[in-house]
Amino acid sequence: MTGILEGKRILITGVLMESSIAFHTARLAQEQGAEIILTAFPRPSLTERIAKKLPNPVQVLELDVSSAEQLDGIADKVREHLPTLDGIVHSIGFAPQDALGGNFLDTPWESVATAMHVSAYSFKSLTTALLPLMQDGGSVVGLTFDAQFAWPQYDWMGPAKAALESTNRYLARYLGARDIRCNLVSAGPIGSMAAKSIPGFPDLAATWDTRSPLKWDLTDPEPAGRGVVALLSDWFPKTTGEIVHVDGGLHAIGA
Repeated sequence: MTGILEGKRILITGVLMESSIAFHTARLAQEQGAEIILTAFPRPSLTERIAKKLPNPVQVLELDVSSAEQLDGIADKVREHLPTLDGIVHSIGFAPQDALGGNFLDTPWESVATAMHVSAYSFKSLTTALLPLMQDGGSVVGLTFDAQFAWPQYDWMGPAKAALESTNRYLARYLGARDIRCNLVSAGPIGSMAAKSIPGFPDLAATWDTRSPLKWDLTDPEPAGRGVVALLSDWFPKTTGEIVHVDGGLHAIGA
């Protein structure tokens, strides 16, 4: 049976742990017929070790999305392994510790700027750096955490995700003429490395125990990975600028 990504070439960021959405996206993409390449920072060796658990061998490239120099060279590095790309997965987010955990009112601009740069602006800068490899169109998919609410402890990652969601809409506007679709998956909480770096994460995640219409499993990143793979495929040929919620339906439920 042919997979929904058969023949496609996809670059995936953010594979740090087997528990991550990015890892399950990579696994599912390979199972659905895609050739993939991974980028990693700051420890490519960690990603290389985790990547050995994927169905097929995969190349890992170092990429710091906050480095203009590395972004300038990433298309050439990818081209050494894959001649073109059909898709990009942006699974990158970071905020310094003083931008999280209830410190919202006292966070200095320098920390806010870091969160915005890595978590939101990099969606644009990574995409434009790889445009030379996407001459025949394609799909760009990022990961967000519903920015319409002010979540406990999430603090400046909330505005950073709101900026990401707006950036997605503008990318969709400007890249539509190139037949490049830009969408986000808004996933429910997953017990990944990124989540564990958020002080008070269990309190945030507990919201899903009482409000999610569908039972939510913090240990299961596969539903979100399936959402990403679906958006990478040709089954959403005219969908762009969208946020697809894979959160058990919590976004639709009032208090």
